Amino acid sequence: MINEVRKAVYNCVPYAAGKSMEDVMDEYGLAHVIKMGSNENPYAPYHLSAKRMIDEVIKINNYPEKNFIRLKHILAEKHGFSHEHVGLGHGAGGVLDTLAKTFINPGDEVITSVETYGLYKEISKGMGAEVKFIPLDKQFTIDLAAISAAVSEKTKLIWVCNPNNPTGTTIKPQDFYSFINALPDHVWVVLDEAYIEFAKEENLIDVQKLIESGKKIIKVGTFSKYYGLAGGRIGFCISHPAVISAYDTISEPFNANRIGLAGAVSVLTEDLENCTFYGNKIIDSREKLIKELRHLGCVCGESDANFVFFSTDYLANDIANDLLKEGVIVRPCAGWGYKNHIRVTVGTEEQNDIFINIFSTTLDKMKGLTL
Repeated sequence: MINEVRKAVYNCVPYAAGKSMEDVMDEYGLAHVIKMGSNENPYAPYHLSAKRMIDEVIKINNYPEKNFIRLKHILAEKHGFSHEHVGLGHGAGGVLDTLAKTFINPGDEVITSVETYGLYKEISKGMGAEVKFIPLDKQFTIDLAAISAAVSEKTKLIWVCNPNNPTGTTIKPQDFYSFINALPDHVWVVLDEAYIEFAKEENLIDVQKLIESGKKIIKVGTFSKYYGLAGGRIGFCISHPAVISAYDTISEPFNANRIGLAGAVSVLTEDLENCTFYGNKIIDSREKLIKELRHLGCVCGESDANFVFFSTDYLANDIANDLLKEGVIVRPCAGWGYKNHIRVTVGTEEQNDIFINIFSTTLDKMKGLTL
């Protein structure tokens, strides 16, 4: 421990990345591995987006300028705002971190869920916040009523992941409107919608209406999931211009790389048709995957994300380790307190079929061990 480092830093837990495909191939002597544990888009990057990013490589000696401004305008038009309502960042994680730096003072109270994206906790603790944790409800959904009951005079920020990671559940829009309307004036809500493009239309929250009506809300989005640019690291936030002005002040200059920016601009314009086609394909495959998992006896709820959250009668870590030996990477959810639950990313149709076949064999093996 270094004495001069802020004490809050040592209250945080470093991010623990899972094994890479290369690590798994080396460890188990495999020639091929399917990665279905990180919620990436298996069809991207799309042709025109990839070309635009390649074109940017020879300009990498220059800071990004044109596409940085252009992307703000494109996102603003898409969401019904002016560009002053839009901030950009280094992935959704970078945006969330900058928002924490913008809002949180030492001793401020923030509220988040227990079983949700873990970054909220770490960036809040890193800024010296006192964090209240609220469990999900029995449907594995963000418990807005319990969060409302936990709000105090010290509460400044509430982190809401919708659709929630790792459960894939969404809040009913009317429940969210009632929740935000009842909040005291000193509380801000950060609505992290990293997976919202995969959600059913009836589950979409009208963020534009909330911002225009003066609600203290900040929407966070990403190009890592639906748009297939996880390696491009482009995230964004949408809120009131005064919020974005403060965000931009705290944010580093040129806080998004020019290669990722080129891909983001392309995927929202000239490559949008391709992106929408494959996005719909992922949604269709998700519904098929849910049916197949239920057919195998798994307990599997609905999902509004590009992954499926399900449980078996067996320990998720044991199943995940067995799948790993066969070259399939999934995410066991014991770290969220769900020792029997697994989160699996929706892959290509071929990848999903391979997963189901290997998973079915693993289940048979587990049943044999318990007889």
